[in-house]
Amino acid sequence: MSDSSQVDDGWSKSASPWIRLMQKGDPNRELLLDEPMLELCGEVDGLDVLDIGCGEGRFCRMLGKRGARITGIDPTEELIIEAQRRQPEAIYHVAKAEKLPLADACMDLVVSYLSLLDIPDYRVAIKEMKRVLKPGGRCVIANHNGFSTASSKYWARDEHNNKLHWTMDNYLKERPNKVEFAGVSVVNWHRPMSAYLQAFLKAGFALENFDEPAAKPEALAKHESMLSNQRVPLFCTMVWRASGEN
Repeated sequence: MSDSSQVDDGWSKSASPWIRLMQKGDPNRELLLDEPMLELCGEVDGLDVLDIGCGEGRFCRMLGKRGARITGIDPTEELIIEAQRRQPEAIYHVAKAEKLPLADACMDLVVSYLSLLDIPDYRVAIKEMKRVLKPGGRCVIANHNGFSTASSKYWARDEHNNKLHWTMDNYLKERPNKVEFAGVSVVNWHRPMSAYLQAFLKAGFALENFDEPAAKPEALAKHESMLSNQRVPLFCTMVWRASGEN
């Protein structure tokens, strides 16, 4: 396994382009993941909700509009400053998921929306999620499927640039990958699905829901990337229930 302490994740330098991207709109979130994630979170009015890896607070604001008492954490100060500016009534911390600045059993719901792959020591972070959840609390996850992060070439294409099939290799080897898009240049971590599942189970969670969201017809008509997702679902969602003991 790679030494995560030696990896510069690139998020501080990428904060400004990330904020611009979220303002412009990300089809994967808006057309594919937002609706199922909100459904999985359920009724949040009056609940204490923690968003781990909240970035500039986009999903925090969505949950806040539904009545949740929001706490967001992210290790990138520039993103937290923007999140607090846009949602002053919420609580935001510059902090790592591996060391949450929160008391035991203080949260009803923990959310990780495409942030697990940004967390170097995800096993410790998952234990921290369990620690801050009230007994019986839930953890709602959206994450990349392991086969998507195991790819370096993504789609194999023919001579006319048509997509043939998805490519991947070294699936079982956990490792950092540099990814670049829309001016963002950061490190994501590849792990096999089994590694995440085992980490949650060992931390004292029980799996209640697992899905690989498919785009609805209206989404398919809006953006070409949704058609690709129907062939290869790059994302999954999970709901984990914390045991009654911390």
